[in-house]
Amino acid sequence: MARRLPPYTCGLDAAADVIGSKWKPGILWALSTGTQRYGELKRLVPGITEKMLIQSLRELEADGVVHREIYPEVPPRVEYSLSPNGRELYAALEPLGAWGTRYIDHITEVHGREAYVPH
Repeated sequence: MARRLPPYTCGLDAAADVIGSKWKPGILWALSTGTQRYGELKRLVPGITEKMLIQSLRELEADGVVHREIYPEVPPRVEYSLSPNGRELYAALEPLGAWGTRYIDHITEVHGREAYVPH
């Protein structure tokens, strides 16, 4: 028998359930720039393992945030994009990303991390 989890206490609780991993916000960011293939996503999300990328994409697809399109070619071509719900979620996350950008120097100092410098 599956264990029942307590009900969500607010909308943020539910949203955190969808994006609450280290890698999912980066995947959403990568897909916000347009449709991507698996290899492109792997390059755009530095440090993610193949296992975590596959698992995260499956979870985001199950949550209705990511759309996966399989083309009947040999070999099969698979493309990922944000669903309408995913675009709405990413739009809601943009202010959070802007806040992080404004305070990145302080955050990296407090957490002892280096700031990511896009290439």
